[in-house]
Amino acid sequence: MNESSLNSPRANATRPVKGEAMTLSRRQWFSLFVMLTGTFMAIMDVFIVNVAIPSIQRELKASVAEIEFIIAGYGLTYALSLITSGRLGDIYGRRRLFMIGLAAFAFTSLGCGLAPTAPMLVLARLFQGVAAAILFPQVFSLIRITFTQPTQRRIAFSSLGAAIGLAVIAGQVLGGFLVDIDLWHLGWRVVFLINVPIGLTAFIVCPMFIVESRASSAGTLDGAGVALSGAGLALLLFPMIQGRDLGWPIWSVIMMLFSVPVLLVFVLHQRSKTDSSKTPLLDITLFRDRDFLIGAVTVLVFYSTLNSTYLALTMLLQTGLGRSPLSAGLILAANAGAFTITSLLSARIPAHKVKASLIVGATVTAVSSIIAAVIVWRTSFLLGTELIPALALRGIGQGLLMTPLLGAILARVDERRAGAASGLLSTMQQVGGAIGVAIVGIAFFSVVGSVTAAGGSVQHAYTAGFIAASIYGAVGVAITGALLSALSS
Repeated sequence: MNESSLNSPRANATRPVKGEAMTLSRRQWFSLFVMLTGTFMAIMDVFIVNVAIPSIQRELKASVAEIEFIIAGYGLTYALSLITSGRLGDIYGRRRLFMIGLAAFAFTSLGCGLAPTAPMLVLARLFQGVAAAILFPQVFSLIRITFTQPTQRRIAFSSLGAAIGLAVIAGQVLGGFLVDIDLWHLGWRVVFLINVPIGLTAFIVCPMFIVESRASSAGTLDGAGVALSGAGLALLLFPMIQGRDLGWPIWSVIMMLFSVPVLLVFVLHQRSKTDSSKTPLLDITLFRDRDFLIGAVTVLVFYSTLNSTYLALTMLLQTGLGRSPLSAGLILAANAGAFTITSLLSARIPAHKVKASLIVGATVTAVSSIIAAVIVWRTSFLLGTELIPALALRGIGQGLLMTPLLGAILARVDERRAGAASGLLSTMQQVGGAIGVAIVGIAFFSVVGSVTAAGGSVQHAYTAGFIAASIYGAVGVAITGALLSALSS
């Protein structure tokens, strides 16, 4: 980005020109499909485990703490490993790391599906999160490197958004369906075992369609940087993920406070490595680019509203309104379905109109949060289906914002730093999500507790909590829009 911008002459130069391919060749479509297979599995497993939790708890006699780690452990190790994995792709090859991630994800999914005890399932989920982190940043990098023409890259990133949307639907709906029909009498285990043939098939065909790439002067892995970034993120994210369920004990607050100096030392260490012409884990010169910095902060803020809204919706539908996981998943599918379709259509947005599209997407998303809050507030006998139009509108806004934003940011990063930038943006997504869930979790359950203590019904309490979460979502997305408007023009 540097002195250029989304609306700059450089950006305008990315409009289709004579001789530029307007679509992908058959081989490119196959390569993209293989890349998106990894994304699909990684995202699906964030959601699919939720519908299987009651069955897991009954069969394995899992404690509350074990259930929490089965759900949150995946996200924790995933977030901790993203920056390092992106850097490893730059050094040793993005296709190689992607294939290692595919094999590891299939193997750890098998471990989850065959786990005889709850502690074994927790351990398998922790390693599954690491496997997801190995493959996920490589997808961003491979798209950035493989699809060199701007039009093709927009098609690839819009397809990435569609794959994410379909993965969310599969996690919410397919997971519930598989558990309900008890396929092959495997019960909950099938939601993990389904990844094994998918992952192994993608692993086998990957070398046929994806070309290897690595940074020309990648250097070596910064071991001290890995340790500092891992420690700092762990101190920050672990209490955010687990603090609410544990009642925010004092140690959780202390951990978050200690994360600040540790992450500061990490940044200083990276600056020292850069100044001495050594290879850092994270190229902090990325942040000297004003538009990259704005884009990264925008990702952080927007994802804080994304995960937290999903939490509030799930709690309202399942606990407040008594919907089954499958029924709730079908309602939430309106959001993911609209997001999937809009992501595909976003490939048609001309490069010189991307910034305007991003701002429109943020506006639509914010408005949808307000509409959802009004619906919940004004409906006397809420069933949940009344929210489908607002959820669909939200999906449209997200489709105009999420993947075009990532594509626009990464398009400005040179090939040498593609892996590091991908890992950084993926980490910002996870950190933003954890921050949002922590903030909304406190507000949501405080409101629920206050209404219940005052004698309100469960539905009334969760309705009030959802309205509070929707206000946070609307404000957060409004801030996102303001940040986007500050991009260079």
